[in-house]
Amino acid sequence: MTGRFDASDLTRAVDAGVLDAAQKQALLSFLEQQPPRQASFQLAHVAFYLGALLIMGAMGWLLSEAWMRIGDGALLTVALAYILLLTLGGLALQRRGQLIPGGVLAAVAVSIVPLAVFAIERLAGFWPLDDNQSNYHHYYTYVQGGWLLMELATVFAGLLMLRLIPFPFIVMPIALALWFMSMDLTEWFYGSPFDWEQRQQVSLWFGLGLLLVFLLIDGRTRQDFAFWGYLAGLLAFWGGLTSMNSDSEVGKSLYCLINLGLMFIAVLLRRPMFMVFGALGVAAYLGYLSYEVFADSLLFPVVLSVIGLGVIGLGLLYQKHRERLSTTLRAAIPTGVMALLPGLRR
Repeated sequence: MTGRFDASDLTRAVDAGVLDAAQKQALLSFLEQQPPRQASFQLAHVAFYLGALLIMGAMGWLLSEAWMRIGDGALLTVALAYILLLTLGGLALQRRGQLIPGGVLAAVAVSIVPLAVFAIERLAGFWPLDDNQSNYHHYYTYVQGGWLLMELATVFAGLLMLRLIPFPFIVMPIALALWFMSMDLTEWFYGSPFDWEQRQQVSLWFGLGLLLVFLLIDGRTRQDFAFWGYLAGLLAFWGGLTSMNSDSEVGKSLYCLINLGLMFIAVLLRRPMFMVFGALGVAAYLGYLSYEVFADSLLFPVVLSVIGLGVIGLGLLYQKHRERLSTTLRAAIPTGVMALLPGLRR
């Protein structure tokens, strides 16, 4: 076994009856005395994901108009070549036991599917958008019902790729395509123009729905597919929520309470990313309050600095007592509700 363990793994072992509390503490003390290992591999993982994001950007939202001028046939050839080579490379790496680089290559292949469908639609004369929306990079910036085939193909390709190369990062391009699809489908209901406020609402509700879906998936698969789903859901939900401007103090207070709820969920699910988003939201609200009170005072930067230090301090406390807080909180929750929560954690 090459994976690393932490206190949460041992807590689950106690919950499952594999260890008792004394054995957990003895094993945890032993592991804490061991020297750290595999730091270089963690750095390599960062390189894998960064390289994948660079390729996604180059063949996605950063694709220049010069590529549009090479012709739709050439564009389709390039896109299919990328998809084929990346998929074969991912399979080859997977067979060699290089699961992370193989998986990120597979995710990149899925992210290029919209480009291939874009070229096919134009070659077939089935292009549903206006001329001023015909550049591929507009797929990432404009809400248009005409993108639906590209989004459907991406979701379908992603699901096939998950069967071929089951790797959690592949969930990210699928979730992104679903987010775009929610925007484009909503245009049919709202009509045109589709304004910024409506986009915020769609993003918020889509993100909330995505979080609920991955709550059901979390802990019920061998690999942690929920991680990227949670991240995509939080980006959509928290981004839509935070971008909404409210002139009401009640609305601003509700925003703070929702972010406190995210911090509560972080403890309950043992998912630090909820804590990060929640802490950012609470800090933003406290910053707003301090600005209202100290806007014309020399104390304003001092107060903001104190808030920042307070958030860091809360993070340290959470990191130190995360397992105890989570165990205590779960013990206070009714059994019926606990049955809905993830039972395992990677």
